[in-house]
Amino acid sequence: MKNQNLLKLGILGTAVAALCCFTPILVVLFGAVGLSAFVGILDIVLIPALLIFVCITAYALWRQSRR
Repeated sequence: MKNQNLLKLGILGTAVAALCCFTPILVVLFGAVGLSAFVGILDIVLIPALLIFVCITAYALWRQSRR
């Protein structure tokens, strides 16, 4: 994967995961759609996703600085 695409993926994924972690967007959406039973699972999924995307962003920045 190209470094620019990897960096874009990392930044976009980090922003989306952070937005969903720190604001009740998914809770409201799941409640509106009728999937409120899955709200308890969100922390189990979103925190690791946030960490993974932060690592992808850091790796892309590290690769870019080595060039």
